[in-house]
Amino acid sequence: MTWALYAFSCEAVGQKMMYPDKFPPGSDPDEPLINKENCFLLDTPDFTSGIPKIVDDILRVTEELTGMEPLLQISAPYSLAADIYGQEPLLADVVNDPEHVNKLLDHLADRILIPWIEHHLAVFPNGWVELSDASGSPFFIGPENCKTMSIRSIQRMDNGNLWNDRVFDCNYRGDHVANVAKKARGSRRKSSVSTSTSKVDLEELTEIKFSVCRKFMMRLEADKVDVSFYKNQSLMRNIPLTTGIGSAEVDRNSIEDLELAKTLLSSAAAAYVAAIREVCEGIELPKNNFVNEPWPSHLYFEDVNGETQFELVELILKEVYRQPKFKKKLSWHS
Repeated sequence: MTWALYAFSCEAVGQKMMYPDKFPPGSDPDEPLINKENCFLLDTPDFTSGIPKIVDDILRVTEELTGMEPLLQISAPYSLAADIYGQEPLLADVVNDPEHVNKLLDHLADRILIPWIEHHLAVFPNGWVELSDASGSPFFIGPENCKTMSIRSIQRMDNGNLWNDRVFDCNYRGDHVANVAKKARGSRRKSSVSTSTSKVDLEELTEIKFSVCRKFMMRLEADKVDVSFYKNQSLMRNIPLTTGIGSAEVDRNSIEDLELAKTLLSSAAAAYVAAIREVCEGIELPKNNFVNEPWPSHLYFEDVNGETQFELVELILKEVYRQPKFKKKLSWHS
C-alpha cells in the first residue's frame, strides 16, 4: 500500500480525508480529528467493517495470488498522532509538553494499534505487521525525541516482544542527524526540533531502531550515512542488510542531469550490492534467503510511481545482475 497506509490508518478512526488526483491520499490538515481536550476520548474502532475490512480483503486476495504471508501496514503511534492531531500542534507539544505527547502515543497504541494488530493476527495467524513512522523519524523530531517518544511507544507493545518480532518498524529515516555537531549559541539560523543537538549518537540510535526491527538492518537513502556502517551492523547482529533507493534518486522531476544521475546511481548501486553480498556471505541465511518474506528484500526501491525514470531503475537492476553472485552460508534451522 506504500504511502497510502498512513491514509488508511487515520481514516479507519474517523479522520476526514483528502483524495487528490495526482498525489497519495492523506488526512485533511485543516480538520484534525482530535485535539488536546478530547484526544483521550478516542476509542477502539470496529475492525470488521469499513477500511479495516477492506484491508483484510486486500490481504486475503494478495495471499491467494502470491503465497506470501499477509503484511498489514499501518501507522506507528507518532505518525498516527501527527495525522489526526496535526503535525504542528504535535510538534509544539513535543517541545513544550512531552509528557502529554507520550500519554497520547500510549493511548493510541492501547486503544487503536494494539487491538488492530491483535485483530490482524487473529484473522491471519501467519501474518506480519509493519508499523510506519516517517513523521516520528530522527530527521523530523531529532534522535532524542525519536528514542523517548516514537520508538518508546512501540517498545512497550506486547512487553517488548512485538508478537515474536512479527511486528516491526523499519522506516525511521535521517540517521545522519545523530552526528550533527552542536550549533553555535549565537546562531541566527532558524532552529527546529529536527536539527537540535542529540544526546543519542549513531550507535545508540541504531541499537534502539534494532529493538523494533530485529529481522533485518535497513539503510534508507535519507539516512545519508555510508552503507559500510550498516554492513558492519548487519554482520555484527547476524541479520540481512536492506538498502533503499530513494524516490528522489529515480524521480524524473528531481533530476537535472540524467547522464550524471546514471553515473552516480551506478556507483551507488555497485557499493550497495557489494555490501549486501558481503553480508549475505558472512551471516547465516535460511534456505530461501528470505525471498518469500513480506518485508523488504535486500535492494529496496522506496517509492516507484508515475514520475519514476524507469531508465534509472533498469540501470540499477543491471548493476545488480552484473555483480558476482555470493556464496551462501546456510542456516538449516530457519
